[in-house]
Amino acid sequence: MQTISPFRIDVPQRELDDLRQRLDRARFTEELPDSGWDYGVPVAYVRELVAHWRTAYDWRAWEARLNAYPQFTTTIDGQRIHFLHVRSPEPDARPLILTHGWPGSVAEFLDVIGPLTDPRAHDGDPSTAFHLIVPSLPGFGFSGPTTERGWGPRRIAAAWAQLMTQLGYERYCLAGNDWGTFVSLDLGRIAPERVVGVHVTQIFTGPAGEPGELDNLTHDEQAALDNERQFEQTMSAYGVLQTQQPQSLAHALADSPVGLLGWHCLIYRGRLDPDFILTNVMIHWLTGTVASAMRIYYEFAQQDGPAAPTTVPVALAQFSEDTMPIRRFVHRDHKNLVSWNVFDRPGHFAATQSPDLLIADIQNFFKHLPER
Repeated sequence: MQTISPFRIDVPQRELDDLRQRLDRARFTEELPDSGWDYGVPVAYVRELVAHWRTAYDWRAWEARLNAYPQFTTTIDGQRIHFLHVRSPEPDARPLILTHGWPGSVAEFLDVIGPLTDPRAHDGDPSTAFHLIVPSLPGFGFSGPTTERGWGPRRIAAAWAQLMTQLGYERYCLAGNDWGTFVSLDLGRIAPERVVGVHVTQIFTGPAGEPGELDNLTHDEQAALDNERQFEQTMSAYGVLQTQQPQSLAHALADSPVGLLGWHCLIYRGRLDPDFILTNVMIHWLTGTVASAMRIYYEFAQQDGPAAPTTVPVALAQFSEDTMPIRRFVHRDHKNLVSWNVFDRPGHFAATQSPDLLIADIQNFFKHLPER
């Protein structure tokens, strides 16, 4: 059994000073007049965030906020794994793994930790409490860079199963966002006897190319398919590049915090708190995981597709600003879809943008699942 060691974030001041000097010397690109978002992330948007970064953002405050929760590291399958482990005061709480995606970090979940671990203190039902395990994906943040090939979602799922064994949890719940969706659903396939259920905020599934499967689509299904195609044609540049050539871009992003911010803002756009954006960018920058985090796209493309549908209970909480899956295809890939809720509030980072809705949906889903 690998050792589990306490961990505390303590970024050396020289790293923050170096970052500040790089921001002070930033050289911004030009752009066409009135081009908006047509060509990608606008210069004005990046300039505004950089100005906030230089004059108002406080890393030490966010560092302290993260350090308010117990953190640990261990080694699984040769890879360092960092995680928060926040136990509930409720003795009958279930363990729940929360898994983030790219370009996120464990900071995504800061607003939901209190209500999920101690609902009694937040005017909630104590029977819905969880012991939370919030890992940094391998290659992301405080888990540090990956050092070998193959760290795609399925291998990460197997690592999570080993982590829960090390922590002494035989049965557990799963919730995920973005790549956390893939990891959580894969863990449901790998260890169905241990997984109570899987709650996700996206399900990435679509036509399998079979004859006739797109016949007789409803109006809503056709709209969902058109929206997905529009996204692939206009918004998927980061996915294509990171699937094919992540290292090529990483040389630039690892050397320029403004470049890293601009690239991440392909995802961080719209109504997101600037401090939230910058904290996630900071975590990638300060931990030297710019390249390794991008590699998850490449690794996913190398792994085989799922051998079988999931059979554990699955819940989808669909928020606005994310593409809507088509239910018939979801049922094809997930045989025990028991909850499908659509919300008209944002967004892709629901734990930060709409934490109250996400918390309630997670609590309600698992409350009605038997322990088995």
